[in-house]
Amino acid sequence: MHLLTWIEIILTILVYIGARFFSQKVKSPLTTPIFTSTFVIILIFLLFHIPYKDYREANRIISSMLGPVTVALAVPIYQNRELIRKRMLPAAAGLLIGTVSTILTAVWFSVWLGLPEKIQATAAVKAVSTPVAIQAALLIGGDPSLAAAFVITAGIIGAVFGPLILTKCKITDPFSRGLGIGTVSHAIGTSQAGMEGPLEGAASSAAMGLAAMITAIILPWLYPLIS
Repeated sequence: MHLLTWIEIILTILVYIGARFFSQKVKSPLTTPIFTSTFVIILIFLLFHIPYKDYREANRIISSMLGPVTVALAVPIYQNRELIRKRMLPAAAGLLIGTVSTILTAVWFSVWLGLPEKIQATAAVKAVSTPVAIQAALLIGGDPSLAAAFVITAGIIGAVFGPLILTKCKITDPFSRGLGIGTVSHAIGTSQAGMEGPLEGAASSAAMGLAAMITAIILPWLYPLIS
């Protein structure tokens, strides 16, 4: 591995640590670590004229850690399994409604804007994790590369504004907050939910996985009906 790759990996980690520290000192939706760290990394690349292709190897190595991290999300689910089991029925109803609503609003908003059909199909998968979104987009005629961009954008927006919107709506129950964030903001939102508390993280982790499963099952037959 090249020295530049090591420098980029270390830089990414340090920027994120700094972003987390900053978010603890300055409480604001705009200081969400995933948002500020992304902004700082892009700014550094622009200032030093570093092309993205030079960062690709570092990004690949960091992304390879998503597998173990995703498995680790099972820990808070296990620790809160009794509460999750007790609230399984209303949670399942909320997940189904939330997932379907996300697909409907994304597609209908794209139609209302007069966007091409490929973008409409791609927008339908924005609320699930990237691997699922890419495969689901292919099934309904979307663009896999654009799907990844939509997923990241939706995740960042959900992580930044999701907790604020829930607070404004006076939703204070930890389980409900985690469930809502995980349903529409996948792993990026789950990382933010986990910062609120272990129960929020557990509910968001479960919601993220189940929302992806629901999307993969219903999207192929739902999309032709609504597009």
